[in-house]
Amino acid sequence: MAVLVVEHNAGEGPYAVADALLRAGLEVRHCRTQAGDEVPQAVPDGTDALVLLGGPQDAWSDQGFPSRRAELGLLRAALAADLPVLGICLGAQLLAEAAGGAALQGAAGTELGWEPVRPTPAAAGDPLFAGSPQSAEHRVLQWHSDTMALPPEAVLLATGERYRVQAFRVGGAAWGVQFHLEAQPETVRVFAAQLAGDGRGGEGADLLREAPERLARLAPWRDEVLDRFAALVAARAGHTRTRTFFTPRAADWEVRFPDDGPRYREAVAALELTPGQAVLDAGCGTGRALPDLRAAVGASGTVLGADLTPAMLRTAAAKGRTAAAALLVADCARLPLPGAALDAVFAAGLVSHLPDPARALAELARVTRPGGRLALFHPIGRAALAARHGRRVTPDDLRAEPRLRPLLAAAGWALTHYTDRDDRYLALATRSRGPAPDGAGQGAGGCQR
Repeated sequence: MAVLVVEHNAGEGPYAVADALLRAGLEVRHCRTQAGDEVPQAVPDGTDALVLLGGPQDAWSDQGFPSRRAELGLLRAALAADLPVLGICLGAQLLAEAAGGAALQGAAGTELGWEPVRPTPAAAGDPLFAGSPQSAEHRVLQWHSDTMALPPEAVLLATGERYRVQAFRVGGAAWGVQFHLEAQPETVRVFAAQLAGDGRGGEGADLLREAPERLARLAPWRDEVLDRFAALVAARAGHTRTRTFFTPRAADWEVRFPDDGPRYREAVAALELTPGQAVLDAGCGTGRALPDLRAAVGASGTVLGADLTPAMLRTAAAKGRTAAAALLVADCARLPLPGAALDAVFAAGLVSHLPDPARALAELARVTRPGGRLALFHPIGRAALAARHGRRVTPDDLRAEPRLRPLLAAAGWALTHYTDRDDRYLALATRSRGPAPDGAGQGAGGCQR
């Protein structure tokens, strides 16, 4: 697991942020723009979170900030994929701009020193800032003269006396803090040296004199917030990889494979659905199978499409597939459904993208009635798919019958049909009569809207 840290100024490193990430077992990868490192246009493979640090640049102008547009593009890609993001000072202003707000020239002058910030009522329910009472006041290290206007959907988490926006969240996994939450003694020494170089040595001396007491008081809250961010990154890593892979491909997913429609239709027919039944397309992607599933169960039936990647469901909605099914952003290993709610599950290409296939198959068994059916499908076989990606089928492939059969059995399914040829992969299974095996989810927390 790795976190990309974008740096803008010599000497301004991630400090306490890096310590928290390392404590959580995360690798820190640096992109030092001040040293000429190129900012990636898309989220790099293997990146589980993004951290953008402060700097002297203006977030509202390209002048003197050659990487600004690339950083905004990277942030927008991260937001689209629901990648965890932490923006600090300049990074927070860029995050606000990328999310649809605006970075602005400040009207209240430079905020420099150990200044107070207060949590808002909304902070009590925030994944990072919860636990800090509204009455708490934190003296934090500040050095900025710009500010930001937040997009309407952003949640304000902390305010200040001179500048109102001090901390905020966008969506479910992106945070911006105007102050230097990463501050450690080295941070203060770097700031003091920069002030001295600007002929403002007295202000730097003031920062240094107060630093031991201020940092000692700040450290417990700072570390709690940063440890929560690191824990969130680690916990979501499996989901993050899936979303960062599929998000940039969602809009053109079906364009890449335009001839697969008839094969989907045949696979749906193999489930032998009848009118009035309830069926889930697990990992539905852009929803290619949803119209056929609706046709099979009729107007009186229930069709659900669940996928972990919001961009895929947005594409499905744009193609009009909400007329065929209700769409859920959900983890197939923790579905927001009661037990035995379904008659059948259709899953195209799902198994190879699951971080824990055994758990997910057990969860699908939990939500399927005894005697219900499961179809694991791909429009081409294992060998053809491997050749498409320039590799060969390996013996440890979970979709091979000798491996799939016991995997299904342990999860509560009995394999009844297996086809693996170049033009089709289809494994059909029936839900066993016994209870759902241990390890299946309980339906809580699996749906994200």
